[in-house]
Amino acid sequence: MNNEEGRYLYGILADGAKKELGPIGIGGRDDLVYTLPYQDIAAVISCSPVVKYPVTRDNALAHAKVLDKAVEEGTVLPVKFCTIAESEGAIIEKVLKDRYQEFVDLLKDMSDKMEFGIRALWRDKDATYAEIVEEHKDIKTLKGKLEKEKDKQKKYAGAVQVGELVQKALEEKKKKEATALLETLKPLSLKWKENQVYGDMNIVNAAFLTLRERESAFDEKVHSLGEEYGERKQLKYTSSLVPYNFVEIVIHW
Repeated sequence: MNNEEGRYLYGILADGAKKELGPIGIGGRDDLVYTLPYQDIAAVISCSPVVKYPVTRDNALAHAKVLDKAVEEGTVLPVKFCTIAESEGAIIEKVLKDRYQEFVDLLKDMSDKMEFGIRALWRDKDATYAEIVEEHKDIKTLKGKLEKEKDKQKKYAGAVQVGELVQKALEEKKKKEATALLETLKPLSLKWKENQVYGDMNIVNAAFLTLRERESAFDEKVHSLGEEYGERKQLKYTSSLVPYNFVEIVIHW
């Protein structure tokens, strides 16, 4: 077991004052999160063993919780998960001093921006597959033939073929509907990023960076899309002042 005590680094804050953010440090020890200032910026840190934290849900949420708390104090640049320094001195010398101008410029750039996360998914699996069959004559015809087929081997082979055709059509449908959603929201965004989606029913998982002054317009557009989708698709929508998907400070010791 590693007994060495270091400093876990969560983010870079646009505020040079000493602050305490509460006993919310990663690791479940109730470590105090506080700021380590240098000129007009500060590192957001807590005491931590020098260990490799696994990327579990609890650890990821703890890391994000600190950043969400820190952003109440000013613009924050998120640092890569599980960045641990041996000491406060190392953070001041190798991070805050060495990269000071980089952080000042990036903090200024992010000061009037926010991030929105959008996930779209089909609500009803059976209804979605039924849509695909209706939209593709070849699949519908093959399914009709299979219903009349008596030979078990041919019926099985045909079912495999139908499954492959449906899966291909599903991916095409997913891509088409994801593109339509992205093209609707891009005009309100400065940058956008499409993340990996898993499972047949998930259509798109994307993040958008936009000006804070456009929050209402973005919110209205998403609400409008939700009404348009009705019972067919579901939209999950989040917003954050921390640009998780567009800034990740990586530190090499």
